[in-house]
Amino acid sequence: MNMKIDPWSALNIYDYSKLFTEFGILPFGQLLPEIADPHRYMRRKIIFGHRGYDLITDAMNNGKPFSVMSGFMPSGRIHLGHKMVMEEIIWHQQQGADAFVGIADREAHSVRGISWENCRDIGVNEYIISLIALGFEPHGHIYFQSDSEQVKDLAFELGSKANFSELSAIYGFTGETSISHMLSAVTQSADILHPQLEDFGGPKPTVIPVGADQDPHIRLTRGLGHKMNMFKIEGREDKGSRRYFSIRSKAAPEDALKELDDRIPGRTKLFEGHVDVYDLDDFGELLRIVREVELEFGGYAFVPPSSTYHRFMSGLQGGKMSSSIPDSYISLTEDPKEAARKVRRAKTGGRVTLEEQKKLGGEPDRCSVYELLLFNLIEDDQELARIYNECVSGQKVCGDCKALAAERMEKFLKEHQELRELAKDRLDEYGL
Repeated sequence: MNMKIDPWSALNIYDYSKLFTEFGILPFGQLLPEIADPHRYMRRKIIFGHRGYDLITDAMNNGKPFSVMSGFMPSGRIHLGHKMVMEEIIWHQQQGADAFVGIADREAHSVRGISWENCRDIGVNEYIISLIALGFEPHGHIYFQSDSEQVKDLAFELGSKANFSELSAIYGFTGETSISHMLSAVTQSADILHPQLEDFGGPKPTVIPVGADQDPHIRLTRGLGHKMNMFKIEGREDKGSRRYFSIRSKAAPEDALKELDDRIPGRTKLFEGHVDVYDLDDFGELLRIVREVELEFGGYAFVPPSSTYHRFMSGLQGGKMSSSIPDSYISLTEDPKEAARKVRRAKTGGRVTLEEQKKLGGEPDRCSVYELLLFNLIEDDQELARIYNECVSGQKVCGDCKALAAERMEKFLKEHQELRELAKDRLDEYGL
């Protein structure tokens, strides 16, 4: 079908399974048994896909270092869609991840034309304060792209491995695209990779929780990270069908290959441009040695970033959320009573008449009100299942669900906004 996804425009995906075949995203459900206490988005298949998340489950289950990173473009009010990403970051932080949150002011300035002053104001007063109120801990890292020398320097280095043809293929850039816009895309890759810099403990698995519209950034970054590394490890067979590894130099100093030949245990053979390894079957140990040598010779040894993908929330009136249609979304900073009013006016999956509802049952899978309960307002899976079953059996009418969702939304927003007031006094704990 040649699906095109773009991080900067509205996107409505009707068949998420096509992302598996079109872009190589893997189903998340197969990893669920490996996670001791999964987030409700994982349990409820809201997180539907991943790239390389097995590296994260391995780190969580074995006490290994790992990071979580995501970011927010300060271009408008914070809403429930942003809250989803924040919850995923905080959950990974609670599982032991070193957490990074970037405010993408360079992107907002270059793509949306928002002034630097407004980027700062929106970034702090909409996004960062809500992030803290939701439970982000001070030992994590919150930063603005324009303030981070590590991100800006790494973006410059990554830019040497990116070209217009590649950016055009991934993002659809044309001759009309500004250089700043292209640079903002490379800066996104620097955001994703910089938790692996020496300043933050060196190479480690890093997960990026995003909606599917952000996958172009993940694909670009995985490619650039691979290009930046000095070595490539290939599995091969000799004429006798015996397996061995070949470590190929991409841009490594000659002395680095010699160091690998000296350091790897067992039988090896050094050639011009590569080292063949015959007796080491433990790929994990070989990878550890290769990364160690690369770092000693000034390389990066990036681990390919992992990612998770969640479904989009639909608008309260059906279709897509839109900032130009206030009744289609709920902001975390709006009047709780106004938010409750929006919920009561939302489109449901009910039938045309009460008689049909009782006879045929409702359609919660097509209901924006049930979606609010599923995504945001009910933590207990059994309570949610009861509501679902009562809806499809015709026992529950739409007015009941609207009343429940409106009440809980109003309560959540009141509590969240009280926590926001407390968070304002804690900004210095986060270096802001």
